[in-house]
Amino acid sequence: MLRSILSGFVKPGDSFSVLDVGAASGDSGAAIRRSYPRAKVVSLDRLFSHLDRAAFPKLAGNAFHLPFRPASFDFVFSSLFLHHFSNDEIVELLRGFGRVARRAVLAIDLDRGLFAFQFLPATQWLFGWNHIFVHDGKISVQAALKKKELLQLATRAGLADACVAVHRPWSRLSLVAPVHPAR
Repeated sequence: MLRSILSGFVKPGDSFSVLDVGAASGDSGAAIRRSYPRAKVVSLDRLFSHLDRAAFPKLAGNAFHLPFRPASFDFVFSSLFLHHFSNDEIVELLRGFGRVARRAVLAIDLDRGLFAFQFLPATQWLFGWNHIFVHDGKISVQAALKKKELLQLATRAGLADACVAVHRPWSRLSLVAPVHPAR
């Protein structure tokens, strides 16, 4: 999904920069680097210990107070991050992402729905999911957004040309919000 989103902006040989907010293990950054070897990805998470497996450059920082100048990165990206926050906090985060991005704000997150809510418990026996994982997964789905809600939050954050897509059967939303520099 991430590769598909980026392909709307860049080609495999292009150079560009990405700030991966809430990067944790750095899996998304690694996927970007595999598809786009000339991409520079900076992984940011609240605690440096969360970034143990992430490649450098990586740093600990507050997503609500990004320590970067305006337009420091081509893209600001987050994956499975936004659903951890209230609507007002999501607006604040997206506004900050838009300030730091030169080209677009990109996000992938959960789509709230019955299928996603029932998937983990229904497949626990098949995949051997830990009961805590299943419990936390259900809480995350309950906290997730619907397409219209995420679009409204992006608009409130000043991302006027945002588009949100639903990805089935994966119960995911993708936000693509081109950033237009101040004139």
